[in-house]
Amino acid sequence: MGAMGRCQLGMRTLTMAAGRTFGVRMRTPIFQIDAFASRRFSGNPAAVMPMEQFPAEGVMQAIAEENNLAETAFIVPQGRDYQIRWFTPANEVPLCGHATLASAAVVMERLEPDRDSVTFHSASGPLVIRRALQGYAMDFPARHVMTAPTAPALRQALGIDISAAAADDRNYLVRLDSAAAVRGLRPDFAAVAALDRLGVIVTAQGEAPYDFVSRYFAPAQGVPEDPVTGSAHCALAPYWAVILGKSEFLAFQASRRGGEVSCKVSGDRVELAGTCVLYLEGQAEI
Repeated sequence: MGAMGRCQLGMRTLTMAAGRTFGVRMRTPIFQIDAFASRRFSGNPAAVMPMEQFPAEGVMQAIAEENNLAETAFIVPQGRDYQIRWFTPANEVPLCGHATLASAAVVMERLEPDRDSVTFHSASGPLVIRRALQGYAMDFPARHVMTAPTAPALRQALGIDISAAAADDRNYLVRLDSAAAVRGLRPDFAAVAALDRLGVIVTAQGEAPYDFVSRYFAPAQGVPEDPVTGSAHCALAPYWAVILGKSEFLAFQASRRGGEVSCKVSGDRVELAGTCVLYLEGQAEI
């Protein structure tokens, strides 16, 4: 991923300094990466913060709120691997695709540029990311949705007729008649936040070169619309595999920023691939 360069940055960079006003301060590296992006200012921005150990949960939540991005990923060394945790501005989540992609880019382009793969240990199990022909490929658990009734509250929240609806324990998945309907959707975010799921994935069959398009709304998690959502594609790829009778897809998340996701379904796993672009590299003081 040439856009990120090949600059070495060691993990052992945390420093302590006495602050005249705020007492003892800790400085830690911070990166902001546009994930699932082929150019800067597209895809989904994520903060990645390498640390010696995880701070208290409340501190990580405060940092994520301060960063005010869809996700902040905290990564901590574990032997040759890393532990990873993800926080939105509102809460911790069990899986985040774009922030994992961004974290892999940080490890393999900044922290350890000679590596070709990295394993992150997470609340969703071990996640293996490797260099791909273009960008990085992630091996994630598939999320299988079940058919769900199109409840009046769901129709009201989206403000549009629904072709079909499904759900898992976290999200609704709603299929519309066309990619144009997905792009033109203007949901009631307050009504979406009041639903009995954390978010709503909206999708339709795509127009060439895309097999399907989608958008993802999660105002209950502090993210009214997520620009590109890797974890949503863990549900979308198996869903479209049944409908289209194939296992490999090129998908597009039709948010304002937009982003491409290559998907491959293999049993209970989904491979998601994409590219990243570095936006910011510096130090945070906490």
